[in-house]
Formats: sequence, C-alpha cells, structure tokens
Amino acid sequence: MKLQGNIRKMTSKLQETVQYFLPIADELLPMNELIGKSLRIEHTTIINCVNCGRKIKKGYQQGHCYPCMQSLASCDMCILKPETCHYAAGTCREPSWGEANCYIDHYVYIANSSGLKVGITRGTQIPTRWIDQGASQGLPIFKVKNRLHSGLIEDALKPFIADKTNWRRMLQGEPEIQDMQRARDKLLEQAASVLEEVNQQFEDGAYQAIDDAETVNINYPITEYPVKIKSFNLDKTPSLEGTLTGIKGQYLIFDTGVINMRKYAGYELAITDDV
Repeated sequence: MKLQGNIRKMTSKLQETVQYFLPIADELLPMNELIGKSLRIEHTTIINCVNCGRKIKKGYQQGHCYPCMQSLASCDMCILKPETCHYAAGTCREPSWGEANCYIDHYVYIANSSGLKVGITRGTQIPTRWIDQGASQGLPIFKVKNRLHSGLIEDALKPFIADKTNWRRMLQGEPEIQDMQRARDKLLEQAASVLEEVNQQFEDGAYQAIDDAETVNINYPITEYPVKIKSFNLDKTPSLEGTLTGIKGQYLIFDTGVINMRKYAGYELAITDDV
C-alpha cells in the first residue's frame, strides 16, 4: 500500500476499542489495520491551507494559512480560551459561525487522561473530544447553553483540577482508574463558593448540573507503550519509519517514536506499509 495526499486530523469511532481513520487525499485510511506493520511516512514538503487550499510554507492554528487564521472565527483566541468569547460584544469575526457553533449546548466535563482534568466541548463532540485527548474515562458534569458560560464555569474550576493533559504521561501508559462520580462530587464541593459567584452572572436556566451521567470508558488500540517518548518532527526530519504499535489521542505510536497527526493537518504525506 502507498497513499499520498493532504491529511486532516484522524477521525474516530467509539467501540470496544477505538477505531481510527486518517483522512488522506479523498480516502479514509483505516489505521487500526496497520498496527503491527512497518510504515514509512514522508512529508513531500507541500502544505496546503485546510480552509482555502492555497499552498503555504507554514500552517497556523492547525493547518490554516495566515489570512484564513486572521479572518476565521474558528481560529480566534476565544476558541482556546472560551471564557473570552466576545460574540455578545458584537465583535465576532463571523457572527453566523458563532451562532451555529458557540450558541449551542456545551458540556463541562471531567476526564482521566494523564490524570483528572476539566474541559468543555460541544454536545456533538462527546465522546470525540475525550478520544482526541487520549482520555481513558470521561464524565459530563454540567450542560450549558453556550460556549462563553461553559468557559466561565471551566475557569472557575481550574484552581481545583488540572485543565490540560500531560501528553507525555498520557502516551506512557494507562492512568489509574478513577471513581469519576466521586471525583465530580468532590470537585463540586471544593468549588461550591466560586461556582455560586459565577452563577450570579447567568440568567436562570443557563446551565444545569448533570447528576445521573455514567462514566464513559475508552480503550485504545495499543499493543505496546513506549518506555521513553521521542517525538517526530516532520518539519525538521521529513521522513520516519517504524513499526506502528498503537494509537492514542491524535498520536501514532511507533517503536521508534511518536507523532501527533493533528499537528500536520494540511501537510501532503506519502504513507507506505511493509517497508
């Protein structure tokens, strides 16, 4: 097999073991089928903007050209920091995009990736968001009417729980299994006073606690975890080879190192197996 084309971040399906697919050119490459095989991944030096398709030397905000990065609402800083959403101020770059993506139900959740963390996601992105982060467990704790309010709640919880994944630790093994309902209850007890302060900024019904959610458990297709993490960089070394031993989050795990495929959205890659 040899496939060549521009890639996007891997898509996934939650099954007994997560099933991964790599969009490359016009195909969806089933990645689970390649585990145990020797692969070569080569960057042809071509990068195209994931939005407009123009040829670029460097990608911004996960594969965009500079003009698209500057103009698209999906590339605004409030995507990374939802508590800074400025749609209500009338300064959203694309109001129609904001209405379709930010003024819909969001969830505040806790997940167990490299340890317990808090995060937010659109309702349509559960459990995809957890899989992309390499979480082994996920539990929604609040349903919120928009992105800004979910970001404010997340921000209020940050002093009591991490909000980022330690990707190196996540790739070195499974985290200790947590009682997620118990962890939720403890977090909400610790943060009760600050959550009440945040609540005073909202209108009635802006969010609701989820008391009856069940933990989602996620298993990844991994035959062997790396003992030591070596990260491949296609901008410095445009070719890599190795036996694929697993996939977790957006990372391919080889016996020779790991690579974050999401980082290379828009890159034209050639992928060959049985090298």
